[in-house]
Amino acid sequence: MSDKLLEIRWHGRGGQGAKTAAAMVAEVAVEAGKYAQAAPEYGAEREGAPIKAYTRIDDVVIRMHDAIYYPDIVVVLDDTLLETQGVSEGLSEDGVLLVNTRKSPEQVRSLLKLEGGKVFTIDATTIAIEEIKRPIPNTVMIGALVAVTGVTDVAHIEKDIRKKLGGKLSEGMLEGNFRAVRRAAEEVRGENG
Repeated sequence: MSDKLLEIRWHGRGGQGAKTAAAMVAEVAVEAGKYAQAAPEYGAEREGAPIKAYTRIDDVVIRMHDAIYYPDIVVVLDDTLLETQGVSEGLSEDGVLLVNTRKSPEQVRSLLKLEGGKVFTIDATTIAIEEIKRPIPNTVMIGALVAVTGVTDVAHIEKDIRKKLGGKLSEGMLEGNFRAVRRAAEEVRGENG
């Protein structure tokens, strides 16, 4: 295993696009010459049920395929999961917690009693409603992830959105997703900032 292995754990609810977001980030990493994998973990398979998804990215072949227990990054697509799903469990001391919420990063840190790491927040649902006319925050959260981690860049995300969703969405919906990603990169908030 490389010391450059990056592990991302996604928390969301069925229908919010956590599984799709995990896969899109992995696909972009592969296109950039990295090795990557993405996998969902379901409980009850129904819309609104809590789910997890995982993304691993490395410079070498990834041979593990288990759940991510000690993530470098945690992305939470629904802030109602903050108090019920143990979203910060195992987060590394210098890890990143990115939450879709109207709360400030300081409020999230206090709520979770989180001591280490860096906390970022964004009101991804509002951006999704305004830009794509649907309350699906996944592409917004990818834009915020790109901004706070540099794991890839906005241009690669836009290319993958077009590739993955181009046949399913109208040009207007695609453009809305692009605007949502760009807004997220600008509007994500860190602590003391």
